[in-house]
Amino acid sequence: MLQPNRLKAALAAGREVFGLLNSLPLPLVTEMIGYAGFDFVILDLEHVGVNPQTLENMIRAAECAGITALVRVPRAAPDIILRVLDAGAQGIVVPHVRSRAEAELAVNSTRYHPLGTRGITGGRTTGFGTLTLPAYFQRANWELMVVAMIEDREGVDAIDEIVAVPGIDMVLEGAIDLSQSFGVPADAQHPSVQAAIQRIAQACQARGVPFCAIPRAIGQCEHWRELGVHAFLLGDDRATAFRAMKQLLTGYR
Repeated sequence: MLQPNRLKAALAAGREVFGLLNSLPLPLVTEMIGYAGFDFVILDLEHVGVNPQTLENMIRAAECAGITALVRVPRAAPDIILRVLDAGAQGIVVPHVRSRAEAELAVNSTRYHPLGTRGITGGRTTGFGTLTLPAYFQRANWELMVVAMIEDREGVDAIDEIVAVPGIDMVLEGAIDLSQSFGVPADAQHPSVQAAIQRIAQACQARGVPFCAIPRAIGQCEHWRELGVHAFLLGDDRATAFRAMKQLLTGYR
């Protein structure tokens, strides 16, 4: 059954939150991220092939570990968003949002009347009928999050319109894809990319929409904190595990 969204509550209270991208499609890893103390996890359907049963079990694992589970969908597609939310996700992350129209479609796909047109079903989101449908509609419209990823020059140009869409709960930068869009592939620290990220953050701050930064270099987390940013995505599980393995081995060689 859909529970109160701890991430959304923390952001509203101005508390600092940390997340990790879960690229290894294993419920055990999702659960581990939660017990490690992270506030939210992003389960990836954009770059990772995850079957529906595994995704549902990953969401269950997040619930068991008390961590907010968001799912990065491949695009703002109502049919995909519907299945992800019916599986119990507490929100979606939409990559490559380039316009107000795309942001509106994402929000519309997550909300019930009068805020959207999401299809109706019961199942695990209502506790198999423990929560009435009208009560669930109200809770879902309040608790579910929509996170827009800005990864293209077009998205940067349209950022003021994107953050003005009611129902956009957070904006996440995508520096690696931005680097390609700005003609400097894989150079996330390039001045043009960093300027674009600053532009995104400023638009979020002006509109009162939480901005989620991805610290990639020494001092960047402190920089964002000084600017009032409270949300941070600290990479993904693959890179984190690989670095830990290498460090462990180095200690013995």
